Amino acid sequence: MLSVHTSPLDGPGNGDAGGMNVYVLEVAKRLAVAGVEVEIFTRATSSELPPRVDVAPGVTVNHLLAGPYEGLAKEDLAGQLCAFTVGVLRAEARQRPGHYDLVHSHYWLSGQVGWVAKERWRVPLVHSMHTMARVKNLSLADGDRPEPAAREIGESQVVAAADRLVGNTTDETDQLVRLYDADPWRTSVVHPGVDLDVFRPGSAAAARRALGLERDAIVLLFAGRVQPLKGPDVVVDAAAQLLAERPQLRDRLVVAVVGGPSGTGTGQLDDLVRQARARGIGDAVRFVPAVAPARLADWYRAATATLVPSHSESFGLVALESQACGTPVVAARVGGLPTAVADGRTGVLVDGHDPRHYAAPVADLVDRADRREAMAWAAVRHAAAFSWDATAEALLDAYRDTIGAFTADVQGLSA
Repeated sequence: MLSVHTSPLDGPGNGDAGGMNVYVLEVAKRLAVAGVEVEIFTRATSSELPPRVDVAPGVTVNHLLAGPYEGLAKEDLAGQLCAFTVGVLRAEARQRPGHYDLVHSHYWLSGQVGWVAKERWRVPLVHSMHTMARVKNLSLADGDRPEPAAREIGESQVVAAADRLVGNTTDETDQLVRLYDADPWRTSVVHPGVDLDVFRPGSAAAARRALGLERDAIVLLFAGRVQPLKGPDVVVDAAAQLLAERPQLRDRLVVAVVGGPSGTGTGQLDDLVRQARARGIGDAVRFVPAVAPARLADWYRAATATLVPSHSESFGLVALESQACGTPVVAARVGGLPTAVADGRTGVLVDGHDPRHYAAPVADLVDRADRREAMAWAAVRHAAAFSWDATAEALLDAYRDTIGAFTADVQGLSA
């Protein structure tokens, strides 16, 4: 597996670390349990990182030197792909011929490296986009920068080179076909999963005690990277709208923003602080740095609702994790969120990003304990269908099909 720009060992919610980090590590561990040895290659971001880390039986993370350890933005990493590729090829050269059966690259930067490895090793390339420039550029948040043309070109090259494209949802594979002219016969849909051992139902009262929240608090949760794409500003405005309609909730309202700045949102924390003060709810908004999964599960259990007003979302692991903990979700009807959230049963999907349209379902959950309880139970059942074991099993099927088709093509060419 190739994950150039972000290490699966980095916790999600800060910098470039997000759902993809979770995906790569969790899938690798499940594949190893199924008997598939996995080596992950990522860029070294510290001189203190060892060259190799055995994170689980059958799973190794390799840190390759490609550019300076710090201060290199994701947007500048294309200039380091040659150095990274050399590191990957050198690692393979130390192995017996045929050591790798398949390459699975994650994000377009990794796909560029995977393209070279595929040609050099004569093995198939499976690629997961996770996010796409053309999709993001069609739904930019106010003030957000469009993805550059170089990325669009790079993505198109990877789509053409890959033997299999894995999308998180049917919507994503349709976008690959429609926007990048992908061959539909070379696409597979594999839903991401959730760690059901960590993200599970529990006592909301106990979670609130652990987090220092009042038992009767109305807790609106935003979790993830703080950047315009994710819509944290919508959460603040929705909370202000809720209080405008129900001022009696002021002493009970807590708006928790759990996560760190990322990408074009490096200054957004300050912007959100100013926004909250301008809306008159500065005292209700809490900014919490990214936390470990077990602590994040407490935040989900403590929340009245989790808000996911993203402008673009390939799947939405936050929505799935929240539901696994028994907390309903109010999310934008974009990307993979209609798959992650069962509209009307486990949460509410909202068209657009008008804060009033997010405040209304939150108010309904506050007013109707019976509806919230019904959604909570349905949410747990819905999330239970998305396990990482199921993800790994579906990926294995895609790998087998890809290897079979690749082998047949090679044999046909040599005949």
